[in-house]
Amino acid sequence: MYKVYGDVYSGNCYKVKLLLHQLAKPYQWIDIDILKQESRTSEFLTKNPNGKIPVLEYAEGRYLFESNAIMYFLSNGTNFLPIDTLECAQVLQWLFFEQYSHEPNIATSRYLIRYLNGAEKYKEVLAEKRPRGYAALDVMERHLTKHPFFVGDKYSIADIGLYAYTHVADEGGFDLSKYSAIPAWLERVKSQPNYIEMG
Repeated sequence: MYKVYGDVYSGNCYKVKLLLHQLAKPYQWIDIDILKQESRTSEFLTKNPNGKIPVLEYAEGRYLFESNAIMYFLSNGTNFLPIDTLECAQVLQWLFFEQYSHEPNIATSRYLIRYLNGAEKYKEVLAEKRPRGYAALDVMERHLTKHPFFVGDKYSIADIGLYAYTHVADEGGFDLSKYSAIPAWLERVKSQPNYIEMG
C-alpha cells in the first residue's frame, strides 16, 4: 500500500490525495506538521533530502517527492495522463506553469496568510505577489474560455495540479469573482467521479 506523508491543508499534498481517491488506490496518510519542523528531522530527510511535503512511499523504503512528479508517476497508464506524446507534453507544460508562475504567488500568499497569520506582517511581500498571481490566473482564464479542461479537452493531472491552489485562492487574498471561465472549470473539476474536498 502507498504511504503519503503530508498536510491535508497543503495544496501540493491535496493533489496527491485527490488523484489517489480518483484512481481508487488505497493508501495510508501520515500527517507531517511543517510548522513543527517535522519535515526537517533527520528521519524525514532520508525520505526527502529537500525537507518538503508531500512524499510518496511507493514501495518499502522507496520514496518519491515533488507533488507533480508524484502525480505523473501515479497517473502513468491511466486516463489521467494522455498517451499522445504531444498531449502528455502539454500536461507537463501546465504542471511546470503551475510550479513556476502560479504556485509561487497564489500558494505562497495563502501560506503567509493562512499558516503564518501574516497578512499584516507580510503585506509588502503579498503586494508584490498579487499582480503575478493575477497574471497566472489571467493565462488560465484565457485558455479556459476556449477549452473545458487544460489538455485535450479531457480531465487530467494538469487540472488537478492547477485546481489545488486555485480553488482556495481566496485564502491568499485573490478574488476570482472577476473571472467566468475559471469558476466554471472549478465546478467541472468538483463534478468528477470520486472527487473529495481538501482537508
